[in-house]
This record gives sequence, structure tokens and C-alpha cells, in this order.
Amino acid sequence: MDKIRIVGGAPLKGHVRIKGAKNAVLPLMACALLTDEEVVLRDVPNLTDIRTMTDVLVHLGADVSFEGNVLRIKAANIHCCEAPYELVSRMRASFWVLGPLLGRFGHAKISLPGGCAIGTRPVDRHLYAMEQLGADVQIQNGYVVAKSDGPLKGNKVIFQLQTMGGTMNTIMAAVLAKGRTEIINASAEPEVTDLARCLIEMGAKIQGAGTRRLVIDGVDSLHGTNHTVIPDRIEAATYAVAAGITGGEIYMENAFLHLMEDVVFTLTYMGLDVIEKNNGLIVKATGCELRATDIATEEYPGFPTDVQAQVMALMCLAKGTSSVTENIFENRFMHVQELVRMGADIRLQGSRTAIIHGVPKLSGAQVMASDLRASAALVLAGLAAEGETIVNRVYHLDRGYDQLEQKMRVLGADIERIKGLPEE
Repeated sequence: MDKIRIVGGAPLKGHVRIKGAKNAVLPLMACALLTDEEVVLRDVPNLTDIRTMTDVLVHLGADVSFEGNVLRIKAANIHCCEAPYELVSRMRASFWVLGPLLGRFGHAKISLPGGCAIGTRPVDRHLYAMEQLGADVQIQNGYVVAKSDGPLKGNKVIFQLQTMGGTMNTIMAAVLAKGRTEIINASAEPEVTDLARCLIEMGAKIQGAGTRRLVIDGVDSLHGTNHTVIPDRIEAATYAVAAGITGGEIYMENAFLHLMEDVVFTLTYMGLDVIEKNNGLIVKATGCELRATDIATEEYPGFPTDVQAQVMALMCLAKGTSSVTENIFENRFMHVQELVRMGADIRLQGSRTAIIHGVPKLSGAQVMASDLRASAALVLAGLAAEGETIVNRVYHLDRGYDQLEQKMRVLGADIERIKGLPEE
């Protein structure tokens, strides 16, 4: 199992380019199942999650190639509509093939995803939406088996709770349905909007992307497209925190304020300068004194849960007392005890709130990563800590960050990957 070794203390300075968003690429890959023509995705990061979704599509019969940052998918010869447990269990986003398979072929058999390290993430809202569109949905031996008699039928889908994955699955199922589908309380994340934009390029009729109400008029067929993926706002936020926690200055090419306004507001309040320049953002923390603040994670456009851990690492060095309230997932504070090992002063109040008292410094230590964003937080803490930090189980990082340690080294970090035995 690989580890990352960091010797902290160096201000990170320089230029980094933000890649396409993982959380946009995965549903875009799934939507390629809706046409027999080629779908080309550009600015795709090289991540294990992308390779896992590739395995799912190839299993179904799609032709997939990945060269440089260009991903080509052609689903002309789909011979199977079943996504087995051994693939879906590796990544929950594999479940997003349900909507396009059901919408195009009228049937799908998808393994239930199972548990998740950051809490329960049920798929009941996905299944409810498929039923509203006329599918018969059964749970059989750990699989979702969905069938429709003829094309799906447009209908009103009202989500009691917002669900990004459920919204995306519903959009993909509805674009080939007969009639009009209306999604109420839809998720408005930029990644949902990017999916809608790509589908419109493919011939879909979608109104209201980026709002809580989507209207989709079904069409008979879709064609291929050539689509550039939106930048990864979570990767951008991570590098912004890296500048802040090390007292450095980073120009993030292909990062945009409108995709991460609440994060930028928080970082600015804490004392960082964030400046729009050309095709990106400059984050400056040279000579600044970090101020404490409070955040609560919310659905977009609120503060994203995927940046909570990284900003908590920054709060550990801020003057005063900060608080983090996690409203999205019920088990997303597993990085807290690892930060405490590095000298942070953090106390949990119940399962949803962490109180952080700023300390003058962090100290290097052996720490264990529990999930993707927790891994990033521990790397960030290690960049600021005195001495050596070893972050174990960094395979999580490879799910969401393309060449993280190489990019950090270019910015001046003393960081290296230590190769270990493969994960069983």
C-alpha cells in the first residue's frame, strides 16, 4: 500500500492547472450509453474512479479509449445491461448507469452499491424516480432489477431531499422518455448543469439546468458530441487551501469564482486574498494571519461537504475558535483524530459539529487516511507541519486527484510517494 511522505514548512508558490471535474466526468461517461454514436470528453483527469467507470462501460459492451486527457466512448454494441457487484462495489457512481440503460434499452440490472466510509448514501430516491417514469423496480438478491414496457413515460418527479446522483440518473432516464418530465427540488450543482449541457449538445431538450426545477421533453434519439468537462471546483479549493495553510501564493489556471463562491468567501474571511486573473484565480496568503470562522456544509450553492475536511485543516492554524457543522453526511469527521495526532485542538460536539481551537503549529506524525477528502486534508496539514508526516492508505487520493504529489512538488513542497504492496 502506498504512502505519502511530507516534510512541511515550505510556502507553496507557483502555477497549477485545474483538471476537469471527476464528479462531472463520471455521469458524462454514463450518458454516453444513451447513443450509438461516439461521445468525446476532453480535459478528463487520470483517476482510479475514471478507470473503474471505464471497466463498467467495457463490461456492458462499450468501446472506450483514453489518451492524454481525451476520453472516447462508443456504445454502439451494448450486449449486457447488468453492472455486477464486483464493479459497482468499487465505486458508488457506477450506479449512474441505471438511468441511461433503462432509458435506452428498457431494462437494467445493477448491483446495490453497499456501504460507504462517510456514511449512509441510500439509492431509494433513484429508484423512486425510475418508478415515477413508469419502470417496474424490484430488489432481487442484492441487485436492482428495473424494466419498462416500451419507452419510459414522462412524469413529475418530486425529490423530498435533494440528491445530486438521483437528479443525474433521472435526467438520463428522462431524455429518451415519451412526453415531458418535470423534476422538482432537483440538485443545482455545476456538475448537474454540465451533464445537462452535454445532453443538450447530443440533442436532448432540457430546460432549467442550474435551478431546482428541470423540465425535460423526451426525444426519439441522441447523437454523439465533443464535450469539454467543467473544471474541478473541489481540486481548486484544495490548492487554494494549500496556499493558505503554507502561507504561499498559487495561481490556479482553469479555476473560476462562480463555481466556488462560498468557499472563496470563507477563505477570504479567514484572511486569504483571492484574485480573478485571466483564465483562473490567484490565492495569496503571504504574511496573512489566519482568522477563525464557522462553516456549515449545505447543498450547492452552500459550502460543499467535499471541502469541509480541507478547510478544517486550515482552521487548525487560525487564531481563535472555529466550528464546522456537517449537514450532508453523518460520518464525515474521521480525519479529526488524525489531525489531533498532529497537534490540532479539536473537540466533537455530537456527531455533526466539530469545534476547532487554533494552535500555533502542527507537528508531523504518522496518520491514516479514511476517505478521499480526508486524505487531502492530511496532506495539507503535513505541508504546514513541522517535521515529517507520513500519510498512509493514500489510494483514496488517486480516486480524486490527478498527480497530486507531482503538482505539489512543482509548487515547492517536499513530498514524495513511497510505493508499497498492492491493496488486496
